[in-house]
Amino acid sequence: MNIKAIWIEAENWSDGEWTPIDDNTNVIVTLDDDSEWVATFFTYTNINTLTKKNKLTGECLSGKFFSASEMVLIDKVTRSRIKEVVTYLVNDKPLEFLSIFRRIEENK
Repeated sequence: MNIKAIWIEAENWSDGEWTPIDDNTNVIVTLDDDSEWVATFFTYTNINTLTKKNKLTGECLSGKFFSASEMVLIDKVTRSRIKEVVTYLVNDKPLEFLSIFRRIEENK
């Protein structure tokens, strides 16, 4: 299992929309067998920001819980950090990678 490409949704946002210390972004990893795997990377700070917002909006029982599937918590959502984490998981913890990321099924 080797990494062929890493796509980061935030890299496609307009200038000023991406705050690496307080944000979340979808990440698609393409492996050398052309399978694609998706997860969402959240910063620790972003979880606090979302909790505060949810308290105000009433979402998630007014901030009493937060959930996300295929979630990876990270200190900053930058390409270098995301690549570091993905590379570590694929190379050193492949079973963990497979349990965190969800395979994107091909349309047939």
